[in-house]
Amino acid sequence: MLTKIKVQDETTFSLGKPENVLNVFVNGETITVRELIRSRIFQEVETYNQQLPKSFHLFVQPNDAKRKLNGYQMKKPRLIDSQAQYELALQAFENNGFLILAGDWQVGGLEDEIRLHPGTEVTFLKLAPILGG
Repeated sequence: MLTKIKVQDETTFSLGKPENVLNVFVNGETITVRELIRSRIFQEVETYNQQLPKSFHLFVQPNDAKRKLNGYQMKKPRLIDSQAQYELALQAFENNGFLILAGDWQVGGLEDEIRLHPGTEVTFLKLAPILGG
């Protein structure tokens, strides 16, 4: 069963006002936090790599990208390595660079499971900029 999860990005400066909203599609009725992060990163990097837009929004800021008003911009368009972005996101989660709220529940660890249902909403709350990749 394919389930659509609404993912919102917020920062401590934008609480209650998402900076980015995307849909992540996953299989099953539950997902671990690790799997959610992986699915989210791989899907958004795949979309970026297919389009190579001038301006874009990714969860992890690539090294050579400059922050713009609504996302990032590369000096020279290039493909982004989704595995590197994923590893940086895991590291950031483990180092409290961001937290994840599933509905009203804050997940604690990478192996925590989130029960999925139609309309599941998840918030990635950045506590500090995440750079690299």
